[in-house]
Amino acid sequence: MSISTADFKNGLTIEVDHAIWRIVEFQHVKPGKGGAFVRSKLKNLRTGAVQEKTFRAGAKMELAEISQATMQYLYNDGSNYVFMNTETYDQVSIPNEQMKNAAKYLLENMEVSVTSFGNEILGVEVPNTVTLTVKETEPGIRGDTATGGSKPATMETGLVVQVPFFVNADDKLIINTQDGSYVSRA
Repeated sequence: MSISTADFKNGLTIEVDHAIWRIVEFQHVKPGKGGAFVRSKLKNLRTGAVQEKTFRAGAKMELAEISQATMQYLYNDGSNYVFMNTETYDQVSIPNEQMKNAAKYLLENMEVSVTSFGNEILGVEVPNTVTLTVKETEPGIRGDTATGGSKPATMETGLVVQVPFFVNADDKLIINTQDGSYVSRA
């Protein structure tokens, strides 16, 4: 389906130069001299790179049909992460290199959102917060909470998070997946 720059919305996915882009932001510009144009900031869904592009007002481009499916993480076989579609029970393998940040938050049987374009998988989105167990951390020293400092803790997935001194090994913590920070105890 073809759309024009007048149909731009934040979050819309378009196909330009054989790449799939999500519109991060856009602005219609009408200079005093010359024709109007649209200045846009686009995120490449294959590489994650953000790029600024300028289009003539009324320029046509293809709308990219992106689908989102809820899938359950099953296991990692060493080179691929294996997911199962919760509706059709089809299994999908995603290479380790394509997982980027999401791999640090995945636990077996966790439900995630998988974004795809046709048969090509573009990425995996984990929930905004996940509950992980502390695998190892330095023991807290009694009376050391007044300073409000933090110490590193290694989670069960291998993720290292800065946590308050009162957190001990085997505690369950809520972690923000956007920036990898400690939120609270679970």
